[in-house]
Amino acid sequence: MKPTIRDVAKLAGVSISTVSRVMNAPETVVPEKRRRVQEAIERLQYQPNALARGLIYKKSNIIGVMIPDIENPYYAGLLRGIQDAAVRLKHSVIICNTDHDKSRMLAYARNLFEKQADGIIFASDTLFREFYDEMKRSKLPFVLISTEAPEYDVPSVDIDNEQAACEAVRYLIGLGHREIGMISFPIGDMISGAPRHAGFLRALGEAGLDRCASYVEFAAYRFEDAYEAASRLFARAPQITAVFAASDEFAMGTIACARDYGRTVPDQLSVVGFDDIRMAHMFIPRLTTIEQPVYQMGVRAVHKLHELVANGKVADLRERLPHRLIVRESTASPKVRVR
Repeated sequence: MKPTIRDVAKLAGVSISTVSRVMNAPETVVPEKRRRVQEAIERLQYQPNALARGLIYKKSNIIGVMIPDIENPYYAGLLRGIQDAAVRLKHSVIICNTDHDKSRMLAYARNLFEKQADGIIFASDTLFREFYDEMKRSKLPFVLISTEAPEYDVPSVDIDNEQAACEAVRYLIGLGHREIGMISFPIGDMISGAPRHAGFLRALGEAGLDRCASYVEFAAYRFEDAYEAASRLFARAPQITAVFAASDEFAMGTIACARDYGRTVPDQLSVVGFDDIRMAHMFIPRLTTIEQPVYQMGVRAVHKLHELVANGKVADLRERLPHRLIVRESTASPKVRVR
Protein backbone atom coordinates (compact mmCIF):
# COMPACT_ATOMS: atom_id res chain seq x y z
CA MET A 1 0.00 0.00 0.00
CA LYS A 2 1.28 3.43 -0.92
CA PRO A 3 2.58 5.34 2.13
CA THR A 4 0.74 8.50 3.16
CA ILE A 5 1.77 11.73 4.84
CA ARG A 6 0.20 10.32 8.00
CA ASP A 7 2.62 7.35 7.86
CA VAL A 8 5.59 9.73 7.53
CA ALA A 9 4.41 11.79 10.50
CA LYS A 10 3.93 8.68 12.66
CA LEU A 11 7.39 7.26 11.83
CA ALA A 12 9.11 10.61 12.44
CA GLY A 13 7.13 11.28 15.59
CA VAL A 14 5.83 14.66 14.42
CA SER A 15 2.54 16.18 13.28
CA ILE A 16 1.23 16.09 9.71
CA SER A 17 1.63 19.86 9.46
CA THR A 18 5.33 19.53 10.39
CA VAL A 19 5.83 17.03 7.55
CA SER A 20 4.11 19.48 5.19
CA ARG A 21 6.38 22.32 6.31
CA VAL A 22 9.48 20.17 5.75
CA MET A 23 8.32 19.51 2.16
CA ASN A 24 7.25 23.05 1.35
CA ALA A 25 9.13 25.40 3.70
CA PRO A 26 11.94 23.39 5.37
CA GLU A 27 13.61 26.50 6.81
CA THR A 28 10.65 26.89 9.19
CA VAL A 29 11.32 23.53 10.90
CA VAL A 30 14.03 22.97 13.53
CA PRO A 31 16.95 20.86 12.23
CA GLU A 32 16.27 17.80 14.43
CA LYS A 33 12.64 17.42 13.36
CA ARG A 34 13.57 18.18 9.75
CA ARG A 35 16.17 15.37 9.84
CA ARG A 36 13.67 12.86 11.27
CA VAL A 37 11.07 13.73 8.66
CA GLN A 38 13.55 13.47 5.78
CA GLU A 39 14.75 10.10 7.02
CA ALA A 40 11.14 8.88 7.30
CA ILE A 41 10.37 10.08 3.76
CA GLU A 42 13.42 8.26 2.42
CA ARG A 43 12.72 5.07 4.36
CA LEU A 44 9.07 4.91 3.28
CA GLN A 45 9.85 6.19 -0.26
CA TYR A 46 6.99 8.63 0.19
CA GLN A 47 5.85 10.62 -2.84
CA PRO A 48 3.80 13.68 -1.79
CA ASN A 49 0.34 13.83 -3.28
CA ALA A 50 -0.62 17.12 -4.97
CA LEU A 51 -4.23 16.86 -3.83
CA ALA A 52 -3.14 16.24 -0.23
CA ARG A 53 -0.94 19.35 -0.36
CA GLY A 54 -3.90 21.27 -1.73
CA LEU A 55 -6.12 20.21 1.14
CA ILE A 56 -3.54 21.46 3.64
CA TYR A 57 -2.53 24.70 1.95
CA LYS A 58 -5.75 25.33 -0.03
CA LYS A 59 -3.49 25.48 -3.08
CA SER A 60 -2.94 22.68 -5.60
CA ASN A 61 -0.85 24.48 -8.27
CA ILE A 62 -3.38 23.20 -10.83
CA ILE A 63 -4.78 25.55 -13.51
CA GLY A 64 -7.75 24.62 -15.66
CA VAL A 65 -7.86 25.95 -19.23
CA MET A 66 -11.15 25.94 -21.14
CA ILE A 67 -10.98 26.21 -24.92
CA PRO A 68 -13.87 25.79 -27.38
CA ASP A 69 -12.17 23.74 -30.12
CA ILE A 70 -8.91 21.88 -29.55
CA GLU A 71 -8.60 21.19 -33.29
CA ASN A 72 -8.45 24.90 -34.15
CA PRO A 73 -4.80 25.79 -34.87
CA TYR A 74 -5.28 29.21 -33.23
CA TYR A 75 -5.12 27.58 -29.82
CA ALA A 76 -1.72 25.93 -30.36
CA GLY A 77 0.19 29.16 -29.74
CA LEU A 78 -2.14 30.19 -26.94
CA LEU A 79 -1.69 26.89 -25.11
CA ARG A 80 2.07 26.96 -25.64
CA GLY A 81 2.28 30.33 -23.90
CA ILE A 82 0.03 29.11 -21.07
CA GLN A 83 2.04 25.92 -20.61
CA ASP A 84 5.44 27.62 -20.63
CA ALA A 85 4.35 30.26 -18.11
CA ALA A 86 2.70 27.62 -15.92
CA VAL A 87 5.86 25.50 -15.82
CA ARG A 88 7.93 28.51 -14.77
CA LEU A 89 5.48 29.17 -11.94
CA LYS A 90 5.38 25.45 -11.01
CA HIS A 91 1.75 24.98 -12.03
CA SER A 92 0.19 21.99 -13.78
CA VAL A 93 -2.35 22.56 -16.57
CA ILE A 94 -5.58 20.66 -17.25
CA ILE A 95 -6.99 21.36 -20.73
CA CYS A 96 -10.77 21.17 -21.16
CA ASN A 97 -12.30 21.15 -24.66
CA THR A 98 -15.80 22.66 -24.39
CA ASP A 99 -17.12 22.62 -27.99
CA HIS A 100 -19.00 25.84 -27.07
CA ASP A 101 -21.28 23.63 -24.93
CA LYS A 102 -22.65 25.42 -21.83
CA SER A 103 -23.41 22.25 -19.90
CA ARG A 104 -19.94 20.91 -20.58
CA MET A 105 -18.37 24.19 -19.39
CA LEU A 106 -20.30 23.98 -16.12
CA ALA A 107 -19.37 20.33 -15.66
CA TYR A 108 -15.68 21.13 -16.19
CA ALA A 109 -15.88 24.02 -13.72
CA ARG A 110 -17.36 21.78 -11.03
CA ASN A 111 -14.82 19.06 -11.72
CA LEU A 112 -11.93 21.53 -11.44
CA PHE A 113 -13.37 22.82 -8.18
CA GLU A 114 -13.47 19.25 -6.83
CA LYS A 115 -9.84 18.80 -7.86
CA GLN A 116 -8.91 21.86 -5.79
CA ALA A 117 -7.75 23.78 -8.88
CA ASP A 118 -6.31 27.19 -8.04
CA GLY A 119 -8.18 28.85 -10.89
CA ILE A 120 -9.39 28.72 -14.49
CA ILE A 121 -8.31 30.39 -17.73
CA PHE A 122 -11.42 30.77 -19.91
CA ALA A 123 -10.42 31.13 -23.56
CA SER A 124 -12.16 32.58 -26.61
CA ASP A 125 -15.79 31.99 -25.74
CA THR A 126 -18.74 34.00 -24.49
CA LEU A 127 -18.91 34.30 -20.72
CA PHE A 128 -22.53 33.38 -20.05
CA ARG A 129 -24.33 34.19 -16.83
CA GLU A 130 -24.61 30.64 -15.50
CA PHE A 131 -20.85 30.10 -15.75
CA TYR A 132 -20.12 33.42 -14.07
CA ASP A 133 -22.54 32.57 -11.24
CA GLU A 134 -20.92 29.14 -10.82
CA MET A 135 -17.47 30.71 -10.51
CA LYS A 136 -18.72 33.18 -7.91
CA ARG A 137 -20.53 30.47 -5.96
CA SER A 138 -17.43 28.27 -5.80
CA LYS A 139 -15.11 31.27 -5.25
CA LEU A 140 -12.86 29.87 -7.99
CA PRO A 141 -10.68 32.65 -9.50
CA PHE A 142 -10.75 32.90 -13.29
CA VAL A 143 -9.28 34.98 -16.09
CA LEU A 144 -10.50 35.52 -19.65
CA ILE A 145 -8.16 35.23 -22.60
CA SER A 146 -8.94 36.14 -26.21
CA THR A 147 -12.32 37.34 -25.02
CA GLU A 148 -13.85 40.10 -22.93
CA ALA A 149 -16.92 40.49 -20.74
CA PRO A 150 -17.35 44.22 -20.07
CA GLU A 151 -20.53 43.60 -18.07
CA TYR A 152 -18.50 41.74 -15.41
CA ASP A 153 -15.41 42.74 -13.43
CA VAL A 154 -13.41 39.74 -14.64
CA PRO A 155 -9.70 40.06 -15.55
CA SER A 156 -9.01 39.59 -19.26
CA VAL A 157 -6.22 39.53 -21.83
CA ASP A 158 -7.08 40.32 -25.45
CA ILE A 159 -6.38 42.61 -28.40
CA ASP A 160 -8.56 45.39 -29.83
CA ASN A 161 -10.43 43.26 -32.38
CA GLU A 162 -12.41 46.10 -33.90
CA GLN A 163 -9.36 48.28 -34.44
CA ALA A 164 -7.37 45.38 -35.89
CA ALA A 165 -10.13 44.55 -38.38
CA CYS A 166 -10.43 48.20 -39.34
CA GLU A 167 -6.70 48.37 -40.08
CA ALA A 168 -6.88 45.22 -42.23
CA VAL A 169 -9.64 46.72 -44.40
CA ARG A 170 -7.91 50.10 -44.54
CA TYR A 171 -4.88 48.29 -45.96
CA LEU A 172 -6.99 46.78 -48.75
CA ILE A 173 -8.48 50.20 -49.49
CA GLY A 174 -4.98 51.67 -49.57
CA LEU A 175 -4.02 49.13 -52.23
CA GLY A 176 -6.80 50.53 -54.41
CA HIS A 177 -9.61 48.04 -53.77
CA ARG A 178 -13.11 49.52 -53.93
CA GLU A 179 -15.22 46.33 -54.01
CA ILE A 180 -14.44 44.55 -50.73
CA GLY A 181 -16.28 41.68 -49.08
CA MET A 182 -16.01 39.90 -45.75
CA ILE A 183 -16.31 36.34 -44.45
CA SER A 184 -17.40 36.90 -40.85
CA PHE A 185 -18.11 34.95 -37.72
CA PRO A 186 -21.76 35.19 -36.63
CA ILE A 187 -22.70 38.66 -35.35
CA GLY A 188 -23.92 36.98 -32.16
CA ASP A 189 -20.31 36.06 -31.43
CA MET A 190 -19.40 39.07 -29.32
CA ILE A 191 -15.73 38.06 -29.17
CA SER A 192 -14.61 37.79 -32.79
CA GLY A 193 -17.84 38.21 -34.73
CA ALA A 194 -19.36 41.55 -33.76
CA PRO A 195 -16.15 43.57 -33.19
CA ARG A 196 -14.39 42.41 -36.37
CA HIS A 197 -17.52 43.04 -38.42
CA ALA A 198 -17.75 46.50 -36.81
CA GLY A 199 -14.14 47.20 -37.80
CA PHE A 200 -14.94 46.19 -41.39
CA LEU A 201 -17.89 48.59 -41.49
CA ARG A 202 -15.91 51.43 -39.89
CA ALA A 203 -13.14 51.24 -42.48
CA LEU A 204 -15.70 51.18 -45.31
CA GLY A 205 -17.52 54.18 -43.87
CA GLU A 206 -14.31 56.18 -43.56
CA ALA A 207 -13.60 55.58 -47.26
CA GLY A 208 -17.13 56.24 -48.49
CA LEU A 209 -17.59 52.60 -49.49
CA ASP A 210 -20.83 51.95 -47.60
CA ARG A 211 -22.22 50.06 -50.59
CA CYS A 212 -19.83 47.22 -49.69
CA ALA A 213 -21.44 46.80 -46.26
CA SER A 214 -23.79 44.16 -47.68
CA TYR A 215 -20.93 42.11 -49.15
CA VAL A 216 -20.75 39.95 -46.04
CA GLU A 217 -21.36 36.25 -45.59
CA PHE A 218 -21.39 34.60 -42.18
CA ALA A 219 -19.84 31.26 -41.31
CA ALA A 220 -19.38 29.08 -38.26
CA TYR A 221 -15.78 28.44 -37.23
CA ARG A 222 -14.08 26.10 -39.72
CA PHE A 223 -12.46 25.99 -43.16
CA GLU A 224 -15.45 24.19 -44.70
CA ASP A 225 -17.89 26.78 -43.38
CA ALA A 226 -15.79 29.60 -44.83
CA TYR A 227 -15.58 27.83 -48.19
CA GLU A 228 -19.39 27.66 -48.39
CA ALA A 229 -19.72 31.28 -47.27
CA ALA A 230 -17.21 32.42 -49.90
CA SER A 231 -19.12 30.51 -52.56
CA ARG A 232 -22.28 32.43 -51.65
CA LEU A 233 -20.39 35.72 -51.64
CA PHE A 234 -18.80 35.18 -55.06
CA ALA A 235 -22.16 34.12 -56.52
CA ARG A 236 -23.99 37.30 -55.47
CA ALA A 237 -21.10 39.80 -55.63
CA PRO A 238 -18.78 38.63 -58.43
CA GLN A 239 -17.33 42.13 -58.79
CA ILE A 240 -15.44 42.07 -55.49
CA THR A 241 -11.65 42.29 -55.78
CA ALA A 242 -10.77 41.73 -52.12
CA VAL A 243 -11.99 39.83 -49.06
CA PHE A 244 -11.33 40.39 -45.39
CA ALA A 245 -11.63 37.07 -43.57
CA ALA A 246 -12.27 37.02 -39.81
CA SER A 247 -9.65 34.28 -39.27
CA ASP A 248 -6.76 32.68 -41.10
CA GLU A 249 -8.75 29.45 -41.42
CA PHE A 250 -11.52 31.50 -43.05
CA ALA A 251 -8.94 33.09 -45.36
CA MET A 252 -7.71 29.67 -46.44
CA GLY A 253 -11.28 28.51 -47.11
CA THR A 254 -11.90 31.68 -49.14
CA ILE A 255 -8.76 31.18 -51.25
CA ALA A 256 -9.63 27.53 -51.90
CA CYS A 257 -13.10 28.55 -53.04
CA ALA A 258 -11.73 31.36 -55.23
CA ARG A 259 -9.46 28.90 -57.01
CA ASP A 260 -12.41 26.61 -57.68
CA TYR A 261 -14.19 29.65 -59.16
CA GLY A 262 -11.17 30.18 -61.43
CA ARG A 263 -9.87 33.28 -59.61
CA THR A 264 -6.20 33.50 -58.74
CA VAL A 265 -4.89 35.08 -55.53
CA PRO A 266 -3.66 37.80 -55.41
CA ASP A 267 -3.87 38.63 -59.15
CA GLN A 268 -7.67 38.50 -59.30
CA LEU A 269 -8.57 38.56 -55.62
CA SER A 270 -6.76 39.83 -52.53
CA VAL A 271 -7.42 38.13 -49.19
CA VAL A 272 -6.48 39.27 -45.68
CA GLY A 273 -6.79 36.89 -42.73
CA PHE A 274 -6.73 37.33 -38.97
CA ASP A 275 -4.64 35.63 -36.21
CA ASP A 276 -1.33 34.77 -37.95
CA ILE A 277 -1.48 31.10 -37.02
CA ARG A 278 1.59 29.00 -37.80
CA MET A 279 0.08 27.81 -41.09
CA ALA A 280 -0.29 31.40 -42.35
CA HIS A 281 3.27 31.55 -43.66
CA MET A 282 3.19 27.94 -44.94
CA PHE A 283 0.00 28.25 -46.96
CA ILE A 284 0.31 29.12 -50.67
CA PRO A 285 0.02 32.00 -51.21
CA ARG A 286 1.41 33.04 -47.83
CA LEU A 287 -1.26 34.96 -45.98
CA THR A 288 -1.38 38.65 -45.33
CA THR A 289 -2.96 38.74 -41.91
CA ILE A 290 -3.41 40.44 -38.56
CA GLU A 291 -0.95 39.04 -36.07
CA GLN A 292 -2.30 38.35 -32.59
CA PRO A 293 0.48 37.84 -30.01
CA VAL A 294 -1.12 34.56 -28.94
CA TYR A 295 1.94 33.17 -27.15
CA GLN A 296 2.34 36.33 -25.05
CA MET A 297 -1.41 36.39 -24.43
CA GLY A 298 -1.12 32.90 -22.95
CA VAL A 299 1.80 33.96 -20.77
CA ARG A 300 0.01 37.08 -19.53
CA ALA A 301 -3.17 35.12 -18.72
CA VAL A 302 -1.21 32.76 -16.44
CA HIS A 303 0.56 35.64 -14.70
CA LYS A 304 -2.74 37.48 -14.29
CA LEU A 305 -4.37 34.39 -12.75
CA HIS A 306 -1.34 33.92 -10.48
CA GLU A 307 -1.71 37.54 -9.36
CA LEU A 308 -5.44 37.11 -8.78
CA VAL A 309 -4.96 33.95 -6.68
CA ALA A 310 -2.21 35.56 -4.62
CA ASN A 311 -3.77 39.00 -4.06
CA GLY A 312 -7.48 38.58 -4.70
CA LYS A 313 -7.29 41.28 -7.39
CA VAL A 314 -5.19 42.38 -10.38
CA ALA A 315 -3.57 45.72 -11.15
CA ASP A 316 -4.80 45.83 -14.77
CA LEU A 317 -8.34 44.44 -15.09
CA ARG A 318 -8.64 44.48 -18.89
CA GLU A 319 -5.28 44.14 -20.58
CA ARG A 320 -4.98 44.62 -24.33
CA LEU A 321 -1.84 43.56 -26.14
CA PRO A 322 -0.67 45.10 -29.42
CA HIS A 323 -1.52 43.56 -32.80
CA ARG A 324 0.10 44.24 -36.17
CA LEU A 325 -0.55 43.72 -39.86
CA ILE A 326 1.76 41.18 -41.53
CA VAL A 327 1.94 41.67 -45.30
CA ARG A 328 2.74 38.56 -47.35
CA GLU A 329 1.65 37.20 -50.72
CA SER A 330 -2.16 37.02 -50.63
CA THR A 331 -2.73 40.73 -51.32
CA ALA A 332 -1.90 43.09 -54.18
CA SER A 333 -3.31 46.14 -55.93
CA PRO A 334 -6.29 45.33 -58.21
CA LYS A 335 -5.37 44.95 -61.86
CA VAL A 336 -8.28 47.15 -62.85
CA ARG A 337 -9.46 49.77 -60.35
CA VAL A 338 -13.17 49.92 -59.74
CA ARG A 339 -14.70 53.31 -58.88
